[in-house]
Amino acid sequence: MADNRPVYLRLRELIAAAIIEGRYAEGDMLPSVRAFAAEQGANPLTVAKAYQQFQADGLVRVQRGVGMFVAAGAAERLRESERQRFVQEEWPGIRARMDLLGLAPEDLLDEA
Repeated sequence: MADNRPVYLRLRELIAAAIIEGRYAEGDMLPSVRAFAAEQGANPLTVAKAYQQFQADGLVRVQRGVGMFVAAGAAERLRESERQRFVQEEWPGIRARMDLLGLAPEDLLDEA
């Protein structure tokens, strides 16, 4: 399945996952825009847009001339917002596909 979301949203999701997983803990500095862009093969302006969203959401704090740092409580706030997004945006499609295939949640649990 193709991911048709804008690149900056996909990059934001990568960073959010790294924060949730603890690869960037509270107080850790995020990679510079240029470094993350080079690592991901993305345009630095696109990465800057993803980073700006974190700043607007209060998930990072900026230290001028130094960089961006993960704000206190960012992982838990991201986890909660990602849960809400999953339930509202992803789950309905998954549930519809399960219904189409005649799968019940217990069927999936039995597979695990």
